[in-house]
Amino acid sequence: MSDSQSSSSAELGSAVAADESVGRTRRSSDSSQIIASPPSRRWRDVFWLAIFLIHLLGFSLILGVLGLNRFEKPDRLNIGNVGNVPSDGDARFTEDYWPLYAVAGGTGTLLGWTWLLFLGSQANHMMKVSVHILTTYLAVISVLCFWGERFFCGVAFAVGAALQFLYVISVIDRLPFTMLVLQKAVKMVWNLPEVTRIAYLFMLVMLLWMVIWSFGAAGVIASSLDDGKGWWLLVVLSVSLFWTGAVLCNTVHVIVSGLVFLVLIHGGRQSLSMPQNSLLKTLRYAVTTSFGSICYGSLFTAAIRTLRWEIRGLRSKIGNNECLLCCVDFLFNLVETLVRFFNKYAYVQIAVNGKSFNHSARDAWELFQSTGVESLVAYDCSGAVLLMGTILGGLVAGTCSGVWAWFKYNDKVVMVGSTSMLMGMVLVGVAMAVVESAVTSIYICFAEDPQLIHRWDAEFFNQLSEMLHQRLQHRSARVTEVLTHNRFDGRIQNTFSI
Repeated sequence: MSDSQSSSSAELGSAVAADESVGRTRRSSDSSQIIASPPSRRWRDVFWLAIFLIHLLGFSLILGVLGLNRFEKPDRLNIGNVGNVPSDGDARFTEDYWPLYAVAGGTGTLLGWTWLLFLGSQANHMMKVSVHILTTYLAVISVLCFWGERFFCGVAFAVGAALQFLYVISVIDRLPFTMLVLQKAVKMVWNLPEVTRIAYLFMLVMLLWMVIWSFGAAGVIASSLDDGKGWWLLVVLSVSLFWTGAVLCNTVHVIVSGLVFLVLIHGGRQSLSMPQNSLLKTLRYAVTTSFGSICYGSLFTAAIRTLRWEIRGLRSKIGNNECLLCCVDFLFNLVETLVRFFNKYAYVQIAVNGKSFNHSARDAWELFQSTGVESLVAYDCSGAVLLMGTILGGLVAGTCSGVWAWFKYNDKVVMVGSTSMLMGMVLVGVAMAVVESAVTSIYICFAEDPQLIHRWDAEFFNQLSEMLHQRLQHRSARVTEVLTHNRFDGRIQNTFSI
């Protein structure tokens, strides 16, 4: 029995290795074709580009109207005037709340710039702090909310702290490898100083949009609308801000990943074969022909990624509870299907080949599955670690504005704090996108042609190869175990039927 299991396991391992070798050889030749004759660029996902631009224009008008309605005069445009407008002495105005958002924007920008400034020297420590302090920070805010009799917010932050703690516990054995990958990504980005300048530029662009957005949000909070209508308006405005922020973050992702891919393909920044003005070219492609694909992917990718992380963490800790495992596996397979068409690795393909988003996501996932690198990507938690840093930055920005609102406008502290947190997350997320794009490019290059990574960093190549071998062995062992278990169950059923 054991001999048959070991032989089947060996056959499976050799088959996986053979598929991996064939896939990588094919992808290596594709990479050389990309260098020799880059594909022509056509406008992709134009429909979503139009939707995003119409959304920007429409919300600019709406935000201007909402902010102007309460600017220096109560209900200037009679919005929400249903016979219950406060007197001039009790009325609040847009300019009362606008400075609170200025604090949030300033705090988020300062945190993002600090992250970029210390990227080369303190990035590893900052990421470790983000992982370990986030749970504590959420718990402290939960306690403060209960103390301030904000029970719903207290419960929400307590649940968030519990989920964060459980997630870290479930992936704690993966963190050493994750930190290794992040360190190498930081090393790559730090040697490309123009990349950080792009991030600074896009943070300023995001900050300018937030001036308009916060003007409208301050007008909503100051309005005479009841809390229910006010909250619904803020939710709609927050979705708009999230989409806009995600588009800018992913635009940075495309620009940086395209440049990193070129550096790895050509063997270094100073290589003679490196195209001239490569940064300007990737920037031009990102904001023109590929911008529609970025707008499309930004709508869904972040939510699907977060759901996938949580399900993976839960799935690894279920144990032998077959009923619960069956339910989680159903959700897991559903999310994996979505990941095939919506994943962050699509942005590297968009930067390099100029394909549509779904086409790029499918090609990237098929590349990973054909080479076995998908098992390595699934084991890596770098995206989750960077997200923790983004959430922590948002919490700090929300806390700064929320504390000020607590002393000035106690009844609006939740509205101000939650929206300020979103502003901080978006701004810090632009800075985090620089490192995340380097991570995605490293994995794509490792799957395309492992020698690209070997030429860049031989020690890191050996570490990646060793971990990939371990993950493929682990997956092979699990498949063998499942097949053996199914055969054993089948024999038992046949015995009982006889």
